[in-house]
Amino acid sequence: MRCAACGGVESKVVDSRSVDDAATIRRRRQCMSCEHRFTTFERLEELPLTVVKRSGERSPFDRNNIVAGLKASAIGRPFEEGVFERIACDVEDEARLIGSEVSSEWIGIAVLEHLRNTDIVAALRFASVYKGFTEADDFERELRLIKRDD
Repeated sequence: MRCAACGGVESKVVDSRSVDDAATIRRRRQCMSCEHRFTTFERLEELPLTVVKRSGERSPFDRNNIVAGLKASAIGRPFEEGVFERIACDVEDEARLIGSEVSSEWIGIAVLEHLRNTDIVAALRFASVYKGFTEADDFERELRLIKRDD
């Protein structure tokens, strides 16, 4: 890092602290030339995550799409504040472990698994849209799957 005061490139770290729930490290540095102190922030560089849709189209991963789907499936259900965001973050973290590309099918299944553990009714609603239910038998089959996993 160049010193903002003199342009020197040599500095030493005099203090480090975690910020943003340990997602960022704040470092206080001191220039070795002029002793000016300045702050730097260190963050993990995340590679972009791409979603491969059923049509083959690729689009950037957007956590808000998951949250919107969760909210739609949970209308009228008793959910605590932040549950949808937490599920979306968990799905994103799991997807990043797979690689830089993940299928929309994988995302749907991952969201459904999280919902099954949270609220069965919301999980059935989500599955009905995600899996394209057309008959009552589809609901019965999915309910049997959910109950079998419990």
